[in-house]
Amino acid sequence: MPRMARVVLTHMPNHVVQRGHNRQAVFAGVEDRERYLEGLRELRSALDIRVYAYYLMTNHVHLLLGPGEEVAALGRLMNALAARATRYRNRLEGRSGTLWEGRYKSSPVQTETYLLACTRYIELNPVRVRMVPAAGDYAWSSFGQRMGEEEQWIDLDPAYLDLAHRETDRRARYARFVELGVPEQELTLVREALQRGQLTGNQRFVDERGRGGADHWLPH
Repeated sequence: MPRMARVVLTHMPNHVVQRGHNRQAVFAGVEDRERYLEGLRELRSALDIRVYAYYLMTNHVHLLLGPGEEVAALGRLMNALAARATRYRNRLEGRSGTLWEGRYKSSPVQTETYLLACTRYIELNPVRVRMVPAAGDYAWSSFGQRMGEEEQWIDLDPAYLDLAHRETDRRARYARFVELGVPEQELTLVREALQRGQLTGNQRFVDERGRGGADHWLPH
């Protein structure tokens, strides 16, 4: 059965998830995660892709990425990150074979309505799975950068910037937004859109930017 084509829209944020092959661990320790983030930081500049949010779990990653004019750069970024991690682990463990699933999942996100919600969804993942009591307690997400607790290299998305004129006010408002948690309806929408490779947004956005209005449909 042929794979469903992947929709990627120019200058449109994409919620991306990539899992370990057969759900195996892709990060064995701190150094693995550090190397992955170093690669993400390096490649984002080389490929003109904005990184709005991230969350690294033991066996998968969530990323919120914004490609520029060249939508194929998104696939190149994900392939390069996966290849680097695989080579490192194979060399370290004296093994061979794949580390990641061959196909990552992605969903273009409506900026005006769901971008901030998707950011919250990603940065609250470690709380939702009961790894930590609060988003700020998890070291491997973008929340610490957003709150000014770590060196910031992520890109601040338009929805976040619209929260307030001053950064201190933005952080305070976003922190309150995160504390509210993700409503069940919103949680379902984000998960189902990602699982099906559909657009994350309201019905008008989905209708207008669906197959008929998409900028590019990629086979992988």
